[in-house]
Amino acid sequence: MAAKRQITRADILAPDLYAKDRVALKKQITEIKRNRRIGVGPIATFYFESYDTMWHQIHEMLHIERGGETQIAEELEAYNPLIPQGDDLYATVMFEIPDAGRRAALLGQLGGAENKMYISVGGERANGIPDPTRENTSPEGKASSVQFVRFPFTADQIKKFRDPDVQVLCGIDHPHYGHMAIISGAVREALAADFA
Repeated sequence: MAAKRQITRADILAPDLYAKDRVALKKQITEIKRNRRIGVGPIATFYFESYDTMWHQIHEMLHIERGGETQIAEELEAYNPLIPQGDDLYATVMFEIPDAGRRAALLGQLGGAENKMYISVGGERANGIPDPTRENTSPEGKASSVQFVRFPFTADQIKKFRDPDVQVLCGIDHPHYGHMAIISGAVREALAADFA
């Protein structure tokens, strides 16, 4: 079955229906997300988005904020761009540092990290493109703790991504944060399904 590429108004459940099934839906999305995350080094995690993750995010926002039709339109506009379109992957990259003081210090060293994220397929990089609609690094040079990054792939890279004999890595090559991790197993299989 082909991956869905856009959430429409028709895909949005009525608030009472979502509330009724919320516990089961949260359990279901937790299972889906388990195979869509990669830890890269000690503080960065790449959460790869999909139709399912964005569908759930929109419903959670609607459930919490209860903004009606106006909010539905806003959430669709905000989250649809994070759904892979068949030749790319999208990740919400989070620098997860619980201690506020340490977080501020580290993020202050990671300015521009949004331009240093990549996925390597057999040694060839698909360089990340940060979301141009948001401030990823402040004018003072402090990185945001949450980054939204698109990874465009060539047809050849997609073919290699699907080949289990080709190594696929996810990484950041910032001067103050140089880490990578192998994408394999169930995570790689889940992400390969995002391609057309």
